[in-house]
Amino acid sequence: MKARLLLALLVVAVLPARAETVAKRHMIAAANPHAAEAGLAMLRKHGSAVDAAIAAQMVLTLVEPESSGIGGGAFLLLWDPAKKKMTSFDGRETAPASATPGMFLGPDGTPRSKIGVIPGGLSVGVPGVPAMLDLAHRKYGKLPWATLLQPAIALAEKGFPVGKKLAATLRQYPRMGEMPDIKRLFYHADGTPYAEGETFKNPELAATLRAIAKDGPKAFYEGAIAQAIVDKVSHAPVNPAAMTLDDLKNYRARERSPVCGAYRGYKLCSMGPPSSGGIAVLQILALLERFPSKRLDTTTLEGVHLFTQASRLAFADRAQYLGDPAFVGVPVAGLLSRRYIAQRSALIDPKKDMGTAAPGTPAGAKAFAPQRSPEHPGTSHMSIVDDKGEVVSMTTTVEAPFGSEMAVGGFILNNQLTDFSLDPARDGKPVANAPAPGKHPLSSMSPTIVLGPKGRFEMAVGSPGGPMIIDYVAQALIALIDEKRTPEQTVAEPHPGNPNGPTLVEKGTALEALTPGLSAMGHTVARPDVEKSGLHIVERVKGGYIGAADPRRDGVAIGD
Repeated sequence: MKARLLLALLVVAVLPARAETVAKRHMIAAANPHAAEAGLAMLRKHGSAVDAAIAAQMVLTLVEPESSGIGGGAFLLLWDPAKKKMTSFDGRETAPASATPGMFLGPDGTPRSKIGVIPGGLSVGVPGVPAMLDLAHRKYGKLPWATLLQPAIALAEKGFPVGKKLAATLRQYPRMGEMPDIKRLFYHADGTPYAEGETFKNPELAATLRAIAKDGPKAFYEGAIAQAIVDKVSHAPVNPAAMTLDDLKNYRARERSPVCGAYRGYKLCSMGPPSSGGIAVLQILALLERFPSKRLDTTTLEGVHLFTQASRLAFADRAQYLGDPAFVGVPVAGLLSRRYIAQRSALIDPKKDMGTAAPGTPAGAKAFAPQRSPEHPGTSHMSIVDDKGEVVSMTTTVEAPFGSEMAVGGFILNNQLTDFSLDPARDGKPVANAPAPGKHPLSSMSPTIVLGPKGRFEMAVGSPGGPMIIDYVAQALIALIDEKRTPEQTVAEPHPGNPNGPTLVEKGTALEALTPGLSAMGHTVARPDVEKSGLHIVERVKGGYIGAADPRRDGVAIGD
């Protein structure tokens, strides 16, 4: 541990812009410097990790609107060291009462294209972030609710320099400029989008946040803001849909038990259903535990091969069995049982790609058809530890970049309903993740907290990235635990992955050199040029904490 701390201090001296930060009392790693600074300000006021997460999320609504915000959903995992308790808070969006299993089918009964149903009202779920943060704050907050919103209000009024990621997203998706709200908020009068470094103000969002600061989440789920959401969904410029005031008023965030498992003597906990992320991450690691650590280095040919085989198996089960536990019986215990994992791990051939993996038959499984509807990577993550050792790992999203491409009160409305399977049944069998009124769509978000053999906090990890979140988080845990890499080294690693299709190697990285070897083992290799990971890690070391932010995005790790 001393050697790792020394390495981190040396790295700080050499690479101050991207180096790990060593802190003695508290730390936050988040996707934008303004959001991290807002969270740190709350920690300096002796606020809790939950307080810091609320402040950071409100600022992310302003500065990273393409990824998350109060118009979206989130999962928050929390470690309470005083009570030795791991818990989680579910702020996933829900389908309105008007939702039907066939809501994304065309006139011919076949699924419409995902890109065709994202913009507009049909894709908008009832937002969960404000209610979830309120629930977590009532249980674990220390500072007044209104105090937590002040940094975002002040920044929205004063303005901030547009970051690299926001500017790049606006350039990457020029068709969004055709949507009235995106054009009004993020484009100049001459039709050009805001560029990096230009000052952006959002007085509409400041007014919304002032109302929520004064009256709490009730100001969001009832009254003028709720009515504006209903009107926007109902009168969307494309794909109008039905959402009512009752849909918003009746939304409830939930505290849930996380899913936990063992790996190399550590206890790993993550988000359970309606997220698939925790189960899939735990499965990948359990499937690989029989192999020596030295064989799992995902910068090597053997490590990439073994990792992608475990990922195939986990994604096959995910597509078949995962959904909202209030609507379908998810066989959590069966999917994570040692016997089942051993049977599945035996399918991994160290020398040959298995091809498309079939789902297994875990105990308690019911007959469902596999779903088809991958998520988009419009997501963000933060990892936080406070003065008392309370830890938050929170992943938050509006789903696709800029969600439904509509805004109300200065914030983006999600397109989370397209995380449901677009086809509700296949081959005569229902899909576990089919739409239904009040149902949570399936997610891949995988906020994770790791405890050591003595039950002490060791690390908090999470990432955006759509379905690849699962592989990003699993790979990071292997790097930290098996390879003993530092957080900074871990977040910068090139990414392999396999969501049970082609084997993916990150474009423009050293992994591309492994393509001939992977092909010789039977892999079909792809190098997608898409938005990538946004890992944010906090790790406990002797005397404090080390944090790191993914160099692919705008994030930072800061603390005292």
